[in-house]
This record gives sequence, structure tokens and C-alpha cells, in this order.
Amino acid sequence: MADESKTKSRLEIAHVLFMDIVDYSKLLTDEQSEALQELNQIVRSTEAAREAEAAGALTILPTGDGMALVFTGSVEEPVECALEISHALRTQPSLPVRMGIHSGPVH
Repeated sequence: MADESKTKSRLEIAHVLFMDIVDYSKLLTDEQSEALQELNQIVRSTEAAREAEAAGALTILPTGDGMALVFTGSVEEPVECALEISHALRTQPSLPVRMGIHSGPVH
């Protein structure tokens, strides 16, 4: 039974900020690349993402038309990050983004 406990995954609570670019599939290929680069720059410039990444508490997963940011620290981190992204996007009306947050157990 000792081997079984070694192979079991450890569950922890994560807080995931999902985001996608609205009407991404309607963009030309070059426009898609530019939009993703712009979104990536905005995300990486947020204080919440930088602090979580420096603490080893952030995983960034590309999703094709956006990304998922997996925070393993406090529940406030993805909310703070979403607010920072939202404020930055106000100056980028050509980059419409949807965001949502989910918290729950992950392996």
C-alpha cells in the first residue's frame, strides 16, 4: 500500500482566470497573432501576475484564442489580475476580451 500512496496525486485548491478574445476566429491570421501578443503583454504587465509568477504560484496556459491563468496562492489574486487587465483593456477598444474565474480542486 505504500506504493499506492506515492502514486496518488495531491489535490490543492487553485483559482483559474479564464479569458478569450471575442470573435477571434473572425480575425485574419496576422491579426490573431497580434491580438494574442497584445493580450499576453497586458497580462504579464499586471502586478498580480508578476507577483504570483515570482512566488511560483502562477501557471499560464494558452488556450488558442486566449489563456487560462492558474493561481495557487490567495483567492484574491485572479480577481486583482482581472481588474488590472480590465483597466488596461479600456485603452484597447480593438481588443475585446471575456473573462471568468473559477476556484476548485486540481491535481
